[in-house]
Amino acid sequence: MQMNDSEMRVAFRDKLRELLLDVALMDDIDRVYVPLANLISEGLNMASKTQVIGINGAQGSGKTTFSTLMKLVLEMGFNLRVVSLSIDDIYLTRAAREELAASVHPLLLTRGVPGTHDVPLGIATLNSLCGATPTTVTYIPRFDKAVDDRVPETLWERFEGRPDVILFDGWMMGAVEQPEADLVEPINALEAKEDADGSWRRFVNEQLKTVYKPLFEHLDLLVMLQVSSFDKVYEWRSLQEQKLMMKSQGRKNSRIMNSDELLRFISHYERITRHVLAEMPSRADMLFRVNDDHRIVM
Repeated sequence: MQMNDSEMRVAFRDKLRELLLDVALMDDIDRVYVPLANLISEGLNMASKTQVIGINGAQGSGKTTFSTLMKLVLEMGFNLRVVSLSIDDIYLTRAAREELAASVHPLLLTRGVPGTHDVPLGIATLNSLCGATPTTVTYIPRFDKAVDDRVPETLWERFEGRPDVILFDGWMMGAVEQPEADLVEPINALEAKEDADGSWRRFVNEQLKTVYKPLFEHLDLLVMLQVSSFDKVYEWRSLQEQKLMMKSQGRKNSRIMNSDELLRFISHYERITRHVLAEMPSRADMLFRVNDDHRIVM
């Protein structure tokens, strides 16, 4: 099981520096990451199969950083083979979303909500990894947000054999549908103005109820990074935009959102985010609360 402890800690500290994070997060190795890694390792010993770990976290919660550090601990501290996959990696292509926007609802052009992912691709990728022989090669899909389109298949990541662990993260990872009655009233200005008849939110909800269930059924463990409220999502995303604005000063064609644009963007995800924050904590296998300083608290 656990091995290379000292090397793992050095690598963890180096990764924190690389990510420009406070070295005080070194405390999280023994407080957060090793206990979870032990739980995953125990699951491997009991099931003798690839463990698929779902990591749910609202935008800005730090799930990408969490996955990166978790992968490091599992690989260096527990000598496990790990694949990282994000639900963002299986977005539909831009062309497919344009077609969906034209045939179903214009709001589906914006990637992110249920219905804008290639779920069969996600399932096929997980099945290939989990059922791999030592010589099986699985190509891991990737998405380029800078151009809002899928990376060409020739550039996808190549993984040979069967991994011990798959870390599968997403802002809506493991989410379930809302009751139909909850869809009647719009939750924000975007829904009131651009989805007045509720057809977009009903379509999205139906996708969660049907299409996404087989994908989420692959999860062996559901981890939730719980933010205090949806208001934190907007606040943290606003800080990201301000940092981007500082870096982009003097550059032409910068794609920084102003406050109105950011509010509209975040509004696409508000309904499901609020629903997840309300109902998932009671059923997540492991719950980590993220405080206002972006630190994980138990």
